[in-house]
Amino acid sequence: MTAGPPPTSAGTVHRVVLTRRGPDAVTATELAGDGAVAGVTRLPADQLAAFVGGREPGRTRWVWNDTTRWYPGLLAAGVRVERCTDLRLSRAVLRRSPYVQPPGLDGADDAWDALEPVTADDPALFALDDPADRLDPVAEHARQQAALAGSPQRGRLGLLLAAESSGALVAAEMTSAGLPWRADVHDELLTALVGPRPPRGQRPAGLERLLPAIRGPLGAPQLNPDSPTELLRALQTAGLPVPDTRSWTLEQVDHPAVPPLLEYKKLSRLLAANGWAWLDTWVQGGRFRPTYLPGGVVTGRWASAGGGALSVPAQVRPAAVADEGWRFVVADVAQLEPRVLAGMSGDAAMAEAARASDLYQAMVDSGAVASRSDAKLGMLGAMYGGTRGESGRMMPRLTRRYPRAIGLVEEAARAGERGEVVHTLLGRGSPLPTGAWAERAVEPAEGAMSREDRDRHRRSWGRFTRNFVVQGTGAEWALCWLADLRNRLWRLGGTGPLTDRPHLVFFLHDEVVVHTPAELADQVGDAVRQAAAEAGRLLFGGFPVDFPLDVAVVRSWADAD
Repeated sequence: MTAGPPPTSAGTVHRVVLTRRGPDAVTATELAGDGAVAGVTRLPADQLAAFVGGREPGRTRWVWNDTTRWYPGLLAAGVRVERCTDLRLSRAVLRRSPYVQPPGLDGADDAWDALEPVTADDPALFALDDPADRLDPVAEHARQQAALAGSPQRGRLGLLLAAESSGALVAAEMTSAGLPWRADVHDELLTALVGPRPPRGQRPAGLERLLPAIRGPLGAPQLNPDSPTELLRALQTAGLPVPDTRSWTLEQVDHPAVPPLLEYKKLSRLLAANGWAWLDTWVQGGRFRPTYLPGGVVTGRWASAGGGALSVPAQVRPAAVADEGWRFVVADVAQLEPRVLAGMSGDAAMAEAARASDLYQAMVDSGAVASRSDAKLGMLGAMYGGTRGESGRMMPRLTRRYPRAIGLVEEAARAGERGEVVHTLLGRGSPLPTGAWAERAVEPAEGAMSREDRDRHRRSWGRFTRNFVVQGTGAEWALCWLADLRNRLWRLGGTGPLTDRPHLVFFLHDEVVVHTPAELADQVGDAVRQAAAEAGRLLFGGFPVDFPLDVAVVRSWADAD
């Protein structure tokens, strides 16, 4: 074993790159301030947690290929990491960001682009054959630092990379800690809705009771409503002019079979998504532990690789119950995206409306529009591309009152229609459009896409880029919120491990749930608000845009609604 240099002086973040060397060894490469290798430590894999824990908390930033490969095992060993650089997530940002000067990372070890996150049944063990082991994280880190150093927006882009990596730490911690979940309460909820748990392969009694009311009016005594093909045939045979079996389509039909069919479909969806099979798979030891994917959506929003973490329905949320002596602090920001639009565009009039807890009502009070519904409809149209019909009718008034905000999304839409890349405030770039419509030919060739079809695709892509800049910047605000809140919660907890302190257990776009000892709940509420204010300052500096939160201290997650 070769010892590396001692940690640098207080105030300087010291970078250490972790690399796996075979199934049983790890190399820790110490980097000097200029990025040069300053020392190397080789250690057995089973000593990694002790090595990392010995330098935490401190001024070390751990650099690794992918947080999902390193952090779960450290957490399982009781080690919490303060800072990291996730090279997989950072590369994805840098490869697409227009803030990176060409050639950036183009052509540089493209095997990194194929690296996928992992989920491990046993987070304490490395995979035996992992493609990540064939990559060189020291060289990749140097390439990424060079790309960042050459950016004309290094400050913004550096903040995005730091927030993205911190988000990966939060995701791993939330999976490790788990959301408290009462299996007995969940079972009671399902039983009340559909009846007792049936034998495998059979319908619950509540669904069986609905079948006669569906089959009888349709004249289909053997109908299986779980089969879309059978159901569509039965509906059409009964004379109902429906092209599909979607609930929205059925809601337009007046027929005695439709109400029980809609109820059946609603309960079936609940059972498929969060029924007893879900409970058996995803809730163990009184905790719901889904798998989060930071940056899993092109705009930077999170996705989920299992458990449906980002779509927990209200019907089962009463099963999320804080531990005895603990509470949930549930917080969500009202109208996040319009507030973000005000900040990123520097629109003072919209920022004035954002100082109210209800931005839409403030727009009415200022005389911009006549009603709250007009304000909401118009803003959603501006941000999502619904600029025709009722929402389009609001656009002239909104444009006059908020010219910079509306001008920003309009320009993003026009850029998308031209096939150009747009970007968020901190520099996440949109993908380039693909397909025949994006080709620059003035006149379509014989047999090619018609001009009408080409224009339709261009407008559709313009709607995507219009929303990309706002939704993506909203995701950046949320990442900064999470990163700052994570550290504030750690400082509240004294000297105990992560799950003995207040800790995040859920995050969805603009909502967080913190599990905290009851006596610290008020302090956690303050920390949530302070972190939101800090996120606004990090993104928008001194520009006066507010992000008011609805904060509730509850025993059950459902009580926060």
